[in-house]
Amino acid sequence: MTNISTFGQTLTQIKLFTDLQSKFSTLNTQMATGKVTQKFSGLDKDVMISQRARTDFKTLDTYIKNAVNGERRIQQTLTSIEGFQKQVKAFSSALIGFSQQTAHQQGEIVYYDDPLSVAADPVAMGHTSAAPDIELSTLQDMAAGMYDFMIELLNTKDGDRYLLGGAETNTPPVSKNGTLDAAISTLIANWKDEASPSNITTGNFINAMKGRDASTDADAITDTIVGYNATLSAGNAGNVYVRIDENADVNYTALANEQGFRDVLVALSFFKNPDLGPVADTYIPPNAPPNAPDVKGAPGANLAEQKENFFNVFDKMTAVVNNAIKDIDRVRYNLETARARVKEVEQSHKETKNLLLGIISEAEDVDSTEVALKINYLQIQLEASYRITAAAGSISLVNFL
Repeated sequence: MTNISTFGQTLTQIKLFTDLQSKFSTLNTQMATGKVTQKFSGLDKDVMISQRARTDFKTLDTYIKNAVNGERRIQQTLTSIEGFQKQVKAFSSALIGFSQQTAHQQGEIVYYDDPLSVAADPVAMGHTSAAPDIELSTLQDMAAGMYDFMIELLNTKDGDRYLLGGAETNTPPVSKNGTLDAAISTLIANWKDEASPSNITTGNFINAMKGRDASTDADAITDTIVGYNATLSAGNAGNVYVRIDENADVNYTALANEQGFRDVLVALSFFKNPDLGPVADTYIPPNAPPNAPDVKGAPGANLAEQKENFFNVFDKMTAVVNNAIKDIDRVRYNLETARARVKEVEQSHKETKNLLLGIISEAEDVDSTEVALKINYLQIQLEASYRITAAAGSISLVNFL
């Protein structure tokens, strides 16, 4: 009986030590990791709370990443548009300050004294040189330098994605292929040549540069002529969105062929065109009126009419540039509104993530102070058990007496 009781006692002691060591190991793991358990099954009743919170946390993290990417692209687009608008404002100032007192040509004024009208004063008919003066050439140089830069801004990219092409992100929205300059040159030639069958009036000339629909105006500067890609020209670019919540998509579409951008490109092409000058007819001596001019200026029977027609177009295109600034403001406003919406939801998601972290922490994390106390208490238990076991194992009649 004694042997059997001793064996049972030994098994009990072994189980006790095993349990204490298991608890000690668990507490050490908790202290090292800060977690209640390394498996969800160890959370017992809190397992569903933890898993749901973690799922929501991961989903919100995806939406936040979408928002960050969307916000970056919106900001890049805004930066390009703001740079574009800044250049337009500078050009607008140059146009407003451009003098309309002269024909902006070098050489002398050419007069015609009608021999059949004795009492009439000589009429100014043109100039002796077609070369532009410094003011006109400076304006044209400014337009030429700005044109290439504007196209670069409209072709802004985020990585491999073009930002102003709508859903068509793989193709440059606009290209400099020479079709716009060629079309403007043709319009200028037809406007100046009053004797040509293809001659157009000053009003038609202005309408053609402002128009975009060839079905209503055969001379209209269509988007294809401007250089926009086929998708934009056909109106099939599509919108771009950023998914920032389960049921929330923010539209941040800005297209390179928005009216304001398109009008600026056409206006710059007009003002930089080498065929824009001369303003007035040019008579190179010994040629003189009433002979035909050597170089044709703006339409008109004399210098005054030529200047009037030229500056009529000049003023209308200046107005186009100024209106473009307002159109660009509208595009900027829409993008700023989209960015604000994305930022607002992003911030809301971050706050919700913090709440979810609290829920996860409450379900999974341990109190390190409490664990340390348990470890200390368990160590005392183990040491006491070891001492008792050692003492029980060394019992003898001598020790008992």
